[in-house]
Amino acid sequence: MRSKPRDPNARRTPISLKVAAGFGLLFLHFPLAIVILYAFTTEEASFRFPPPGLTTEWIGVLFSRSDFWDAFGLSLQVAVVATVMALLLGTLTAAAIYRSKFFGREAVSLLVILPIALPGIVTGIALRSAISLGGFSFGYWTIVVGHATFCIVTVYNNVVARLRRTAHSQLEASMDLGASTFQTFRYIMLPNIATALLAGGMLAFALSFDEVIVTTFTAGQQQTLPIWIFSQLVRPRDRPVTNVAALFVIMVTFIPIILAHRMTSDSATQ
Repeated sequence: MRSKPRDPNARRTPISLKVAAGFGLLFLHFPLAIVILYAFTTEEASFRFPPPGLTTEWIGVLFSRSDFWDAFGLSLQVAVVATVMALLLGTLTAAAIYRSKFFGREAVSLLVILPIALPGIVTGIALRSAISLGGFSFGYWTIVVGHATFCIVTVYNNVVARLRRTAHSQLEASMDLGASTFQTFRYIMLPNIATALLAGGMLAFALSFDEVIVTTFTAGQQQTLPIWIFSQLVRPRDRPVTNVAALFVIMVTFIPIILAHRMTSDSATQ
């Protein structure tokens, strides 16, 4: 198989830029490597380097704890429901912004994006104040609503970007040929935005599953997996178990993020 000829006009990346990118990646991923390494240490409370030994016994200890599985189950349920809400509301919002021109259109778009642009603590305080003023009790559904507010953004951004690359003439031709609004959406719009929906949903799921700041303000007595991990940090002898739980979260969120990145990259090159 022949290799593609190199473009003579292509500029080579400077060595300094490669080195800077390498240091940036090392800075971002070195803490993750430490978490993974000390999830298998033989000691309970110390963080000596290098570790005195490696073991997999903490995986069994973690998986035998019912409180871990309760927190994991709650996080999974919240992430799934918040993702479904984000897919529905984010898609409808993107379609409205894309198809319609009205006064305050840009302001509405800004308000949709604002929850993820603001610091998490600001969003959390605002949600807690709104829930308290509404007289609602904090629990499962307040966590879902809190997560959905920023998960909508990932779906909205993906869908509206895809709609802007979709030829409007296809929708007009479908309507001219007698298709209803639902048929046009099903046969024309939905196939065009399918990968954007899937990528946005995966990112929304990953964001919801490991969210801790907003959850702290909206959970009440409920304990999601990130909150459970945070509560374990004050127990020195549970550090290896906590690291295994963190490794578990990394694995769960890493897969949808990679898949979403591949889908958006592939669709952008088409």
